[in-house]
Amino acid sequence: MQAPLYFNLMKPKTIETDKKYPAIFLLHGMGSNELDLPPLVQAFNEKMFIFSLRGPIVQPPGYAFFTMEDLGQPNENSFKQTIKMVDDFILFATKTYPIDEYNLFLMGFSQGAILSMTYAIIHLGKIKGVLALSGYIPAFIKAEYKNTELAHLNLFISHGEDDPVLPFSWGVASKEFLQERGANVTFKSYQAGHWVTQENFEDIQVWLKDRLQ
Repeated sequence: MQAPLYFNLMKPKTIETDKKYPAIFLLHGMGSNELDLPPLVQAFNEKMFIFSLRGPIVQPPGYAFFTMEDLGQPNENSFKQTIKMVDDFILFATKTYPIDEYNLFLMGFSQGAILSMTYAIIHLGKIKGVLALSGYIPAFIKAEYKNTELAHLNLFISHGEDDPVLPFSWGVASKEFLQERGANVTFKSYQAGHWVTQENFEDIQVWLKDRLQ
C-alpha cells in the first residue's frame, strides 16, 4: 500500500514484537513543510510513531494542504479532498506500521489546525486527541455538523492573542462551538502572534504526556 502523502517519520529505535504504539499525525501551515512541527513533539519519539505529512499543493516557500477562496474561507472541494487524503494516510499508517488504531492523535498549526479539528469532527471516534494551534473551524463545517454530539472528543486549542493572520476571536469561536457540543476542550491563549511560544510548547508537552499515560 502506497502512502497517499509524502511524510517524515520518527519512531522508537527499538520496536517491541507484538506491541502496538500510539501515533500522532502532524499537519503544517500554509507555505511550510513536513519538517516544521516534529520538534514540538520529538520528546515523545520513543513512545509513539510521529508522522509529519507534507501538503499536496506547492505553496512557496513550501506547501499547502488546501486552497483558499478568501481569508477564513477554504475552498470546500479542495478542503474535503484533503480530509479524504488524510483519512487515507491514517489507514495506510495503521495497515503498514504497528500502530494502535485506538490511540491516534492529530496536531496541526494554522491550515493544519483547521484540518485537524475538522477531521476529528467528521471522523468522530477515530481520533483520541487533537492539538490545534492557531486555527479555526470553517463556517461550512460548523453548518454541516451543528447538531453533532462531540462528547468523546478531546482537544487542546491554542491561539496567540495578537495573531495578525488568523484572528484570536476565531480560536475562541472554535472553542465555543466544540464546547457547546460537549467536547472536552483545553484552551490556552498567549501574548503572541501567529507562532508557537515557549509556553505554548511546554503546554503541548503536558497535555500530550497526560493522554499517553
